[in-house]
Amino acid sequence: MGHVDRASGSAVVSSPGAGGRSVLEGAFELLEAVERATEAGLTKLSAECGLPKTTAYRLLEQLVALGAVERRGAGYQMGPRMYRLGQGWQPHPRLRSASEDPVRRLVRATGATAGIAVLRKGQTLVLDWTPGEAALPAAVANNVAWPWFTASGKVLVAGARPDLPLGPLPASWRQEAATIRDRGVAYDREEVVEGVSCVAVPLYGGGGAPVAALCVLTDPAHHLERLAHVTQGAGMAISAGLRGR
Repeated sequence: MGHVDRASGSAVVSSPGAGGRSVLEGAFELLEAVERATEAGLTKLSAECGLPKTTAYRLLEQLVALGAVERRGAGYQMGPRMYRLGQGWQPHPRLRSASEDPVRRLVRATGATAGIAVLRKGQTLVLDWTPGEAALPAAVANNVAWPWFTASGKVLVAGARPDLPLGPLPASWRQEAATIRDRGVAYDREEVVEGVSCVAVPLYGGGGAPVAALCVLTDPAHHLERLAHVTQGAGMAISAGLRGR
């Protein structure tokens, strides 16, 4: 059954969706489908989520009214309200404030782009980029979710609990993880994006496992080991801020 929102006069669906899913589950599946596609039409979104077109349309129009999704031509894309809500999320209450000054100084010192990343559902999720002297490559700027084996992902997985949903790991990972823990740094030498190398260090909030990672992007010609040294200094400053020091 549904009801009418007295404030807006629009119908609000409150019955379970297809396959016994709740309306909230259906709405969030649509949001995730819109995010993955960047922009997509009703037919594609309803098919991807396994929802009848009428249900998908009704939910999408409600999300449009809330500002979570917006229309673009014949399709839908993420709306400004989701961006504002997403910008407020962080895995540690002091992560953004503690990282702001150290990251700014790191970018000034290296000229490279720096970012803060976390590990969620087996993927590397980038929260923020602070651009350096060179423009951020489009392949990086247009994506926030990456495989776990980025430099940030590797440094987070190496310090995390062993039951993460990552699937089968390479036979060499155990030794690589031990090296990362020993050195406190991980590298990505064009393993994810061609023409982009990366160094990452863990950020600690007081527990044994890192809460996030600080990464720096550069071109393959850069000496990553030298870049790692200054990145570790910035990471130590951020970790001190996370612990309230």
